[in-house]
Amino acid sequence: MSQDTPYIFDATTADFDQTVIEASFHKPVLVDFWAEWCAPCKALMPMLAQIAESYQGALLLAKVDCDAEADIVARFGIRSLPTVVLFKDGQPVDGFAGAQPESAVRALLEPHVQMPPPAAADPFEQAQALFDSGRFADAEAALKALLGEDNTHAGALILYARCLAERGELGEAQTVLDAVKSDEHKAALAGAKAQITFLRQAADLPDAADLKTRLAQNPQDDEAAYQLAIQQLARQQYEAALEALLKLFVRNRSYSEGLPHKTLLQVFLLLGNDHPLVTTYRRKLFAALY
Repeated sequence: MSQDTPYIFDATTADFDQTVIEASFHKPVLVDFWAEWCAPCKALMPMLAQIAESYQGALLLAKVDCDAEADIVARFGIRSLPTVVLFKDGQPVDGFAGAQPESAVRALLEPHVQMPPPAAADPFEQAQALFDSGRFADAEAALKALLGEDNTHAGALILYARCLAERGELGEAQTVLDAVKSDEHKAALAGAKAQITFLRQAADLPDAADLKTRLAQNPQDDEAAYQLAIQQLARQQYEAALEALLKLFVRNRSYSEGLPHKTLLQVFLLLGNDHPLVTTYRRKLFAALY
């Protein structure tokens, strides 16, 4: 097989320890054990190559020709082809034998490899990708440049306000949001306003450490549970906050006139419908309601 790209290559007995085992300490390496006579191998290989390409270098794909590399086959006890094994930190961590659909291969990789943010030509999409990966200062700089050219871009204004909120400029963030007049960004606007609300509320509450101490002494302390969830929301610890709010809702749904339920809905708005936590906790909340 020819060398396709820098991150798709043939591995041999001579270089396996270097190109696979050692390399896997830096990034995951997917090893495809194949042979010329194996038809399913030939169907699987282009799909694996396409998946490796989509990770833009965050994942390596090593191809082992089992007819030529009997020592590697014996070393890993490969019994059937195709067999695909994922190496990480010098160890095989997952794998499969036989042909698999692309969705199954991607699901196997998901816990181990981070998909790079899409290379967005659109400056707003680039700013959004920076914000989503926690690079708030870079996102803010990109948004300032974008708003310098078009100060009516509603999406950019909302995201810029969220950047301001992240560094504690709540008044300025609120002013920016109040200037948004577009109806097409209702959910994003509501989410940004929710974020500012949580940050304002958290500023007036006891410290998270004090609240955790209270809960350790009395796990049924509803007020401490709710206030800790707000502190977690202000710090973007969304999963912990959602779990706490759901537990409080299940335990005492009338607490403070249904406040846990209302807050859960606010967090869903803040994170957006496509967020995996929203999908999970919307389902859990539905199950608790009905």
